[in-house]
Amino acid sequence: MSELKRIFQRIASNADDFIDELRDRFTEHTGGYGPVQLVTYRGLGNKEEIYLKGRVLLDRNVKPAGETDSVWRNLMAMYKRFNTREIPNVRVRARFAGQEQTVRTNAEGYFEVRFALQLQLPDWRDWYEVELELLDQVAEGQETVRATGHVQVAHAESVFGVISDLDDTVLETGATNLLKMARLTFLNNARTRLPFAGVAAFYRALQRGPQGKGFHPIYYVSSSPWNLYDLLVEFCQVHGIPDGPLMLRDIGIDQEMTGGHHTHKLAQIEHIMRYTDPLPYILIGDSGQQDPEIYERVVEEYPGRVKAIYIRDVSEDARDSEVFRIAQRVRDQGVEFVFVRDTLDAAHHALQHGYLYAGALEDIGLDAKLDKEAPSDLEQIMGLEGK
Repeated sequence: MSELKRIFQRIASNADDFIDELRDRFTEHTGGYGPVQLVTYRGLGNKEEIYLKGRVLLDRNVKPAGETDSVWRNLMAMYKRFNTREIPNVRVRARFAGQEQTVRTNAEGYFEVRFALQLQLPDWRDWYEVELELLDQVAEGQETVRATGHVQVAHAESVFGVISDLDDTVLETGATNLLKMARLTFLNNARTRLPFAGVAAFYRALQRGPQGKGFHPIYYVSSSPWNLYDLLVEFCQVHGIPDGPLMLRDIGIDQEMTGGHHTHKLAQIEHIMRYTDPLPYILIGDSGQQDPEIYERVVEEYPGRVKAIYIRDVSEDARDSEVFRIAQRVRDQGVEFVFVRDTLDAAHHALQHGYLYAGALEDIGLDAKLDKEAPSDLEQIMGLEGK
């Protein structure tokens, strides 16, 4: 980054902080905030420590998506998601397994909870609950504000985990086409956006593993902003995609100064690796942005902890040539790098290498067929489905 660009970004950041401070002073002078919500993001952990992130925001009352929601309603819901009013410098109390701690929100309303565990967690549970409560009065007539956070802990018998990108890997985003990306993001909702064919069944099969009855944790890492968290969680639930922590990104001037897409995703993968050491991983992404470069770096930094890499081909020939070069370098380090056209390509490889149970291909093939028969987002927007 050039020095001139750094100077302009620092000026913009200071101006942004100044505006936030003025807004907070005005809010305090006029009687406080309106309804407040405690937003929790799925966390992760191990037998010794758990981690959870959340945010305190003005409640914009974004409703779950409906089958017949109009484009206008989808657009208004997206506006509410991005027009956030964060609540800085307030206390949040967290309780877990008889332990308690109090943390404060930062300038963007985010808070983080870390518990060094004093009790042994049982081996048979995948998810644990953390009880949260806002301790400060920030709105007139405010009632008690509580929320329950969820933390995923890998089983001792898990033989691998999965780290997956979201955009153009699980759901079509069109990240390399700005107009298409804008249409898919702003005019659709969790029910009208579609996964790539067969993805849900493939991820369910990976989660069950080679015996078909285990638990192999899945983590989703994306450069999408935290503002889309509720939409992405609902999307996964609607389409039967397995639950897992979603590691998204804060957006803002300060965040652009400290690193972009590559830096964010690599940091989140390192975060997962640290909390789940020594569990090895299957990495899944696409060729549209920097997943191949990021995953090559992970292979270098964590020798022996990457079993295979699946990259969906969504790019032009010029980009494909570079991906092929990365693939060869990764294979030279003893890690399978598979450049796939679709989900079934990846599933065939996974079955051959013992990552899936017998019969998984049939389930994935059926799921892919149904996904391909579903109306596209444009057909749903224009009311042409079933015609």
